[in-house]
Amino acid sequence: MSDEPAASPLSPLQQKTLALLRRTAEPVVFDTAFVASLRAEVDEAFEGFAERLGDETVFMSKHRISSVLGCEVQHLHDDTFAWSPAIAGGQVAHRAIQLLINWRGDPVPADVVDEAIARLASDDTSLGEWIAGLTDADLSDLRGFATDKLIKFQECFPPLDRRAAPTTESSVRWPIDGPIVLSGKVDLTIGRPTGAESRKVIIDLKTGWVSQKHREDLRFYALVETLRSQVPPRKLASYYLDAGDPVVEDVTERVLLSASRRMLDAVHAEIELRVEGREPVKRPGTSCRWCPLAGECTEGTAYLTGVSDDGF
Repeated sequence: MSDEPAASPLSPLQQKTLALLRRTAEPVVFDTAFVASLRAEVDEAFEGFAERLGDETVFMSKHRISSVLGCEVQHLHDDTFAWSPAIAGGQVAHRAIQLLINWRGDPVPADVVDEAIARLASDDTSLGEWIAGLTDADLSDLRGFATDKLIKFQECFPPLDRRAAPTTESSVRWPIDGPIVLSGKVDLTIGRPTGAESRKVIIDLKTGWVSQKHREDLRFYALVETLRSQVPPRKLASYYLDAGDPVVEDVTERVLLSASRRMLDAVHAEIELRVEGREPVKRPGTSCRWCPLAGECTEGTAYLTGVSDDGF
């Protein structure tokens, strides 16, 4: 974000966002020995995992890590993905934000959303096919949802200076190849490293309620970015557009170590379940609300009704 005065006055909400995310006078520089040690530790663990994998491969994303560390029975269930208005609306909103950030001038939000929908519909993807098959009424609902999120983004964020290298839907992965690959796609990044100085901010755009899972997802992104570039980001933020409020966390050595341990635990569990055949463990939780097995799972039903096995 730019420290220069904006072309028009910032709203209180935009000023709050700027204050939370802007750099301080003190540069953030991580110990290069710590970064090297972190990467060496992950490399060593991956070598051990590779011996257990044989010819199998493991592809770990934030969703897969969260899933395998949650209910393992649900994790192993082969649930066919299907687009829904809510999921597709989020994708359209993200594409519209991407266009907005790189759009010259002051476009009408609805026009940007229309362009995002047109571009997604023309893509040779399952989402493109889904959008192309919508009725006029369903398309109107999709447009309304995405326009609402785009306007809220404009209300929450000050204009992003191109010198701050704002990037949306940025893919990150590490290593480039191998039996285990970590991968993700970041909603919004601002800044880039200058030498060894950490300047990048990683932001996930959210709706709904605050969840600890969102913080863990961002920590995973920070870990992959550190392994990839060897310069950690300086700050993480889950920005809840409906509430107009970010949950911000500074990246520290402790944060990166925690993310590394969690990721390695997830890879270990994935290998145990899918390669070595360990029996999965049921872990009732919030994911029971959308689990396709909920109707036949005693533990999940008890969790959803607020009744434990002992009746209390």
